[in-house]
Amino acid sequence: MPATVPADGHTGRPAEQTGRALLSSVRKPADLNRLTSDELVALAAEIRRHLVASVARTGGHLGPNLGVVELTIALHRTFRSPRDTIVFDTGHQAYVHKLLTGRQDFTHLRERSGLSGYPSRAESVHDVVENSHASTSLSWADGIARANHLQGHDERHVVAVIGDGAMTGGMAWEALDNIADSSDRHLVIVVNDNGRSYAPTIGGLAHHLDALRTNPGYERVLSGVKRTLLSQGAPGRAAFDALHGLKRGLKDVLVPSAFFEDLGIKYTGPVDGHDITAIEFAFTRAREYAEPVIVHVITEKGRGYTPAEEHGPDRFHAVGQIHPETGLPVVAERFGWTSVFAEEIVSLARCDDRIVGVTAAMQAPVGLQPMADAMPERVIDVGIAEQHALTFSAGLAFAGMHPVVALYATFLNRAFDQVLMDVALHRAGVTIVLDRAGITGTDGASHNGMWDMALLAHVPGLRLAAPRDEATLRDSLRQAVSVGDAPTVVRYPKGTLPEPLAAVRRLGLADAEKSPYDAGVEGDASSGEALGEVSAFDVVDVLLENREPADAPQLLLVGVGAMAAHAHEAGRALEQEDRAVTVVHPHWVIPPPGPLVAAAAQADVVIVVEDGLVDGGIGSQLRDAVEDYWAGRSDAAGPRVWRRIGIPRQFIDTATRDQLLEDFGMRAPDIAEAARAAADGAALPASGTLGPSKGSETVLGASRTAHPGWSDR
Repeated sequence: MPATVPADGHTGRPAEQTGRALLSSVRKPADLNRLTSDELVALAAEIRRHLVASVARTGGHLGPNLGVVELTIALHRTFRSPRDTIVFDTGHQAYVHKLLTGRQDFTHLRERSGLSGYPSRAESVHDVVENSHASTSLSWADGIARANHLQGHDERHVVAVIGDGAMTGGMAWEALDNIADSSDRHLVIVVNDNGRSYAPTIGGLAHHLDALRTNPGYERVLSGVKRTLLSQGAPGRAAFDALHGLKRGLKDVLVPSAFFEDLGIKYTGPVDGHDITAIEFAFTRAREYAEPVIVHVITEKGRGYTPAEEHGPDRFHAVGQIHPETGLPVVAERFGWTSVFAEEIVSLARCDDRIVGVTAAMQAPVGLQPMADAMPERVIDVGIAEQHALTFSAGLAFAGMHPVVALYATFLNRAFDQVLMDVALHRAGVTIVLDRAGITGTDGASHNGMWDMALLAHVPGLRLAAPRDEATLRDSLRQAVSVGDAPTVVRYPKGTLPEPLAAVRRLGLADAEKSPYDAGVEGDASSGEALGEVSAFDVVDVLLENREPADAPQLLLVGVGAMAAHAHEAGRALEQEDRAVTVVHPHWVIPPPGPLVAAAAQADVVIVVEDGLVDGGIGSQLRDAVEDYWAGRSDAAGPRVWRRIGIPRQFIDTATRDQLLEDFGMRAPDIAEAARAAADGAALPASGTLGPSKGSETVLGASRTAHPGWSDR
């Protein structure tokens, strides 16, 4: 079916561009004030055409923005940004805001040197919050409003735009509790209620908002009663006065908005979010109050674009490059990491009725939708509430279930305390699956899932797997759900799967054909010593091995997760140069597996490549483990040189994954060059013992940082 954009924002009639273009004449919010009502309707239609055409070329958050066109126009006509502060929760809906504040070149949206996909202070004084994590806007707004009051700027207003999905988050409720105690502040909360986050919003608040959404509202009823009674003279006026005293009770019956007003926050609405006049009227009334006000606005996600309106899963929440006429992708997506997880978790759940899926409002994006379709009672969506998800899962585990919590890696950050104190402390058998780990690139600084391995290394008893391909992902997931007395984590990047990467042999296994999941396997001769028991968590695949020439520095390249392919390619280049190089991939990296520690301890040069934070990451953890390995030994030796290649400790600007890998020296040619330099350095005459205290360490992808006991050369 061909796509349509409503010409008037209401009828759904096919768009036909008529009259003069209006969008190009809007360079700042004040320019909106000179437009007539008819011109505003035409502008809304033009904005939708611009969004569809632009985002179809670049990809981005299309559905959320199509739904807030009229809302954003009304915001900027009623409030005076930047004097009045407008805070957007998550920023998914900020494209319209960018257009109305003079940023209309979307040619390079979500690309390096182009417009960010989220609000960006570097772009405009009208942008405030760049963090794209949900449920934060009310806290930001409360802080800004309090500062305005303390500094005597009571003429300024603060507006927080928050979706109904984000309203389910715990931070939003903490903020509401505090806002309710701030009756002297000019704070307007705009609830953009489209009934969805990705999928339809769930939970008690969602049901409450739905009641508000579908009820005609008490104001209209009360107005009709008022007109009738006041037309009947003195008796009618007396009856109206008596009825007016029952206003609160009537309101409770007709519209359950007292939920908010009991908190001490004035409520108005619901308002048709696609009627600019109605929204402006509501916003103007809200401005008049010197106390917090909630304006409840009803919008339609994907409004005006037929493919989005008919897309059941998420109304085109986020799309890649698409054909604007049909909404179909320009390039069909290859089988990806998330799809493998989705398939494997269904298979595992069919065989083990203890397994339940837990998601934080992202059932489809994290791959739990197939399981929900097959076993609806065994997938639980807790809304935008990662903290609750983890502690809730600890409760599930205590009662005999094995929860699998699937999140974007970056969203686990806010639940670190729960992982530590509720899950790990209580030895709960909870599996956490982290989608979009490492570099996500175009999604912006707050969406890069680069913190997980450095953070989770501090959690006692936790084990983390970083698979390199489809087979190792399936293996790691199977092993993770078998653990009933400790947290396990499986992490993988965004996007399509790499080609399978076969192992030459496995460290610590006497027989290369023997299953790595058999405990009690003795170490092989090349490991330097018997390793004792080798469990499934000790599996380390050798991807490439060339020990000649024997008198050359022995290089060990450790590829963590998806970086194994890059390490392997670098190893092949080094092998062709007749360098002694071994490339390995550990299935589980936290804690460092024993065979990997032993191999690293015997190497001359160790290079660890990871798509996570380099400071405190897997390279750092392995280095510390090798130090412990040699501690107290009379024959202490060890690597002459360490190289840790990963993501620096900084927030990363928007760019493609390939661009960022190049920036941080994480491509195969960069790894190979770092290895050459390290090997050449290790070949130099060394003074004294080659133990850790005499070694050299270089950090690539970050500023060089000295480590106690290690010296930079």
